[in-house]
Amino acid sequence: MQKEREALREVRNFVGGVWEEPGSEATEPVYDPATGEVIARTPLGGRGELDRAVAAAEEAFPGWAATPVTERARLLFRFKMLLEEHSDELAALVTLENGKDAKDAAGEVRRGIEVVEFACGMPSLMMGETVRDVARGVDNASYKYPLGVVAAITPFNFPCMVPLWTLPVAIGAGNAYILKPSERTPLSAVRMAELLAEAGLPDGVLNVVHGGREAVDAVLDHPGIEAVSFVGSQPVAEHVYKRGTDAGKRVQALAGAKNSMIVMPDAVMDKSVENIISSAFGNAGERCLAGSVVVAVGEVGDGLVERLKERAGAMKVGPGSDPESELTPLIRDVHRGKVRGYVDLGEEEGAEVVLDGREPPREEGFFFGPTILDRVEPGMRVAREEIFGPVLSVVRVEDLDEAVEFTNGSPFGNACSIYTENGAAVRRFRETVEAGMLGVNTGVAAPMAFFPFNGIKNSFYGDLHATGKDGVRFFTENKVEVTRWFS
Repeated sequence: MQKEREALREVRNFVGGVWEEPGSEATEPVYDPATGEVIARTPLGGRGELDRAVAAAEEAFPGWAATPVTERARLLFRFKMLLEEHSDELAALVTLENGKDAKDAAGEVRRGIEVVEFACGMPSLMMGETVRDVARGVDNASYKYPLGVVAAITPFNFPCMVPLWTLPVAIGAGNAYILKPSERTPLSAVRMAELLAEAGLPDGVLNVVHGGREAVDAVLDHPGIEAVSFVGSQPVAEHVYKRGTDAGKRVQALAGAKNSMIVMPDAVMDKSVENIISSAFGNAGERCLAGSVVVAVGEVGDGLVERLKERAGAMKVGPGSDPESELTPLIRDVHRGKVRGYVDLGEEEGAEVVLDGREPPREEGFFFGPTILDRVEPGMRVAREEIFGPVLSVVRVEDLDEAVEFTNGSPFGNACSIYTENGAAVRRFRETVEAGMLGVNTGVAAPMAFFPFNGIKNSFYGDLHATGKDGVRFFTENKVEVTRWFS
């Protein structure tokens, strides 16, 4: 036990510029998903730890909000430089604690840095609006102000990128910020906090509090927190939104998904298949933009399934640290059991298991083989529920209208893609499909940092989305001024 403690990476809370020793003996093991070995233990804090973080943030907020926005932007430029310098280290941490391959991990870090780049433009993003002479001698103007103390609750599947969706925007706008990272993947958040402190952020502007559900509910209930951003599964997102708004907070809760990829008969098949495989099985399917259902239109079905089976069956399963690995492990063994249960269910419902990954392809770690379920019917649970693993369902339809009808029948509305060279089909798809992010010959329709991450329906709870100008609006409040001078 002593040797294990010595080998474990340290996970502590960061409050008021100080790394605190855990106040609770309760911990959550952090695994290397590729080996199953415990690499750290996350302290499971609660209201006491959060109270100290909120107090530190409240103390830091007035001075930080009064700091000129140009100075806040310069600090973000320094932070971006440090992220660039340590990008390989951050990517390696992501691979270690999440399991994804080095290429995906590097891409995650890059997409996070892009949000910092966007937030470096905060002097422009904080601009208000003015209209002179709205009446005789009367001018009207609006100004953006930070909210105060805000918080983010982030998931395990993007431990670097998702905190960076909100952190640079929130502090760039002048708020003090509390991060509750996933207890399953805390290491990336800890390192980013160290880099932000190195960049010169005043003590208390950023605080990191670790914990599980108790810490989440403490964030949602705390009267000192004005706004909460959340990313996670649909049931938890709904809980976060309802509990947070009941407590009078501004909440954005990004939830689950069941994303369709519609394949038209005129699709460029070789490139489409490669793109579909990447979307469905990248990061072991553990991402809310993963394409988890292929909708095969017309006569394309048999040939498409055969190509997908051949390509997926040839994927190299291995640890993210191996540059040859194409399919990496799931986050936990308990989650692997859940994914296996869905494949069992699909088979029971009548789907054809044309590629079966239920038998672990490697002895160590939490690996699950690539799996394809063919002839899935729209009413089956495997067609409607988020599996969050390397399982691809194939639904066959007659035409594009039926494909859109199937997609729109989902309670989720995160993303949908179409593979075609027909512009008229793309336009009909864009105008009729019910999803907030659309891909054309792109299986992962992830918007750039200056656009909103735009899920709809049960994929999002709230009014203002994360990233882009929506993100700035979420973390600011307007004051509108009407001015007249009697002299």
